[in-house]
Amino acid sequence: MNPRWLLLALLFALMPATVQAGDAGIERLRATGKAFSAVAKQASPSVVFIQVEGVDETATAAGEWPFQDDLFRRFFGDDFPALPRRPKQNTPRAVIGQGSGFVFADAQDKTYILTNSHVVENASRIRVKLRDGREFDARLKATDPKSDIAVLEIAARGLPTLKWADSSRLEVGEWVVALGNPFGLSHTLTVGVVSATGRTSLGINDYEDFIQTDAAINPGNSGGPLLNLDGEVVGMNTAIFSQSGGYMGVGFAIPSNLARAIADQIVANGGVVRGYIGLAVQPLSADLAEALHIEGGQGVLVNQVYPGSPAEQAGIRPGDVLTHFDGLALADGGHYRNQAAQAKPDSSVVLGLLRDGHRLQITVRVGRIDETAVQRAEAARAIGLGVRALSADESRRLRDARAVLVTSVARGSLAALANIRPGTLILEVNRKPVSTPEEFNAALGESDASALLRLLDNGGNRSITLRWR
Repeated sequence: MNPRWLLLALLFALMPATVQAGDAGIERLRATGKAFSAVAKQASPSVVFIQVEGVDETATAAGEWPFQDDLFRRFFGDDFPALPRRPKQNTPRAVIGQGSGFVFADAQDKTYILTNSHVVENASRIRVKLRDGREFDARLKATDPKSDIAVLEIAARGLPTLKWADSSRLEVGEWVVALGNPFGLSHTLTVGVVSATGRTSLGINDYEDFIQTDAAINPGNSGGPLLNLDGEVVGMNTAIFSQSGGYMGVGFAIPSNLARAIADQIVANGGVVRGYIGLAVQPLSADLAEALHIEGGQGVLVNQVYPGSPAEQAGIRPGDVLTHFDGLALADGGHYRNQAAQAKPDSSVVLGLLRDGHRLQITVRVGRIDETAVQRAEAARAIGLGVRALSADESRRLRDARAVLVTSVARGSLAALANIRPGTLILEVNRKPVSTPEEFNAALGESDASALLRLLDNGGNRSITLRWR
């Protein structure tokens, strides 16, 4: 037979199989699309649009400064030298924000909605709109800024709630669906895959364990659910990585296990109580692992055990390498911090560790975090000052003045930048006289963002404000 005829015969013989394969591929695509549609139909009645009214204390009122036009600033910047400078005093103005949320629980005549803390912060009024057009005034049950989670309460009953999935079983590559209200476009669905899990140390929240996804997340999506193909919540959409302000393929969601634990505490107790172990840890780098003769580099290095802490009472020492927390392998310091914070106070956890080449398991009775003490420690660390009380002789020479003496200033700290030097006297913190380190730390701890200090140095008084957030 002529080779050409033979080739044509083979092509005709293969054509039905090729057509069948193409039809099968199209059917699989149709099935995938139907799965996304099913998730949207199931979940949309539980997803809400949130509108927030509040006051921006830092904003300049519209019209007060004529050179704030976006086009002008794009070409000339904020302070074009030929024009008057921007006014230094800001005038508070009313602002309207928006975001997303979802119904996760109800009780009697109340329905609870989960959203992000940053969506509702500084709100004077919160409105919630359902898919069916009904609107409700919402009350803020409580917020947990450290995890960026907030719970709202509305006077409604019978609303469908979304089911929680176990986010610890989520795998990279799984399909996920994001539902929310980007740019105010109600109930927008986007799809993608799980790009990564366990993202920590991003600097977004104090407690981080993010799911990374390439499902499109944009402003307004915050607080909306990230769902699996069964329509169950695997996460809450929270943040994006962007150099343009819009979607660039990298979004982050708080995993459902963390969101659920915080939400349940807020509903039950009106707030969040975190566990306390009392350790400061650092990543176990390759150099450290080699120096400590640890193979694989798994775990975190204990560099400080706080006095009187549960960890000290259990016998954990600086130099120990923590490898497991209640059987869960520890990947990094952020992972350890999350596990410690989620441990229930007064419960017991088992820490697996390496010490001098030996594997040990130590049971620790979990305490509870004193948020005020943590706040004081953060403020003191940010300011970078060491202080002590005045001696009797020093106090007499200063005519019995009440003050603390600066003994050390951390290099590059806020105090150093403010030109505070050892030997400076601090008379007041936030308008309160201080004469002991305890009074100094207590006054610092009353503010979570800044402190007003009145100083005496070089024979004169001066006041400064230090801001660490």
